[in-house]
Amino acid sequence: MTNTLKNFPARLYKMTRAFYREVPSTVEAREFIDSLVNLLFLVRANKNMSLKEIELRWEQIQERFLKIISPLCASQDCCCESITERFFGEIPLIFTGLMQDAEMYDRCDPASYCKEEVILCYPGFYAMIIHRLAHVMYKLNIPILPRVVAEWAHSQTGIDIHPGATIGKRFYIDHGTGIVIGETCIIGDNVKIYQGVTLGAAYVDKELKGVRRHPKIEDNVIIYAGSTILGGDTTIGHDTVIGGNVWLTESVPPNSRVYHRPEIIIKGAGPSRQKKEKTEK
Repeated sequence: MTNTLKNFPARLYKMTRAFYREVPSTVEAREFIDSLVNLLFLVRANKNMSLKEIELRWEQIQERFLKIISPLCASQDCCCESITERFFGEIPLIFTGLMQDAEMYDRCDPASYCKEEVILCYPGFYAMIIHRLAHVMYKLNIPILPRVVAEWAHSQTGIDIHPGATIGKRFYIDHGTGIVIGETCIIGDNVKIYQGVTLGAAYVDKELKGVRRHPKIEDNVIIYAGSTILGGDTTIGHDTVIGGNVWLTESVPPNSRVYHRPEIIIKGAGPSRQKKEKTEK
């Protein structure tokens, strides 16, 4: 064995000690968040759990959360017990909102059989459960944990929502794969978005930290698949429909219809076989 291989464990140990920040265990964070989700929606795991069991599990999950955040908050002037109480104090309201989200899915998707199917099977709904919980952690200034939790949902669903994003009531994600929603994005109520939508920054620079750099989507907007909307100065007005594969870096007034104009040409075909799709903007 060469000296490089032999000494590598010591190098790892030294490098690990060089990291001064306390970070949450990804394993513990994932186990915690899924335990909480399964308690909120018992149909996912054990719908026959008794009231006494639910009460015990509720206490255990709070203790688990306190254990996770205590080392993270040690360097900050805050009380971990108070943060735990504030986080769990938000959950009844979050739960009410999530049930509204589930009803929105069931009402909007003709493929939905019932709300239970939405809770069990829909990646967009799971992503929103995690986001609404992670967003509260983010607002409580808990370091790193909101991102760890958000990235767990990202890895499970293909939907990338930064925990800082503000998302209104009855938010509907259809399919969901490839959706990106940035940190300073603001989304109103009754908004629907489809797979491959990006709500992102016009450009990326470290100096933009803390600056609004993602778009605002007002109430009752629909954004179809593959569309990209960029920039902190971009606002999509209420009751607007954004068609598929649209690229936007400027604001759109309320009640608008914005569509991409594709041109489809069948190669080798005569003029009579060539097709051009034109849609009014």
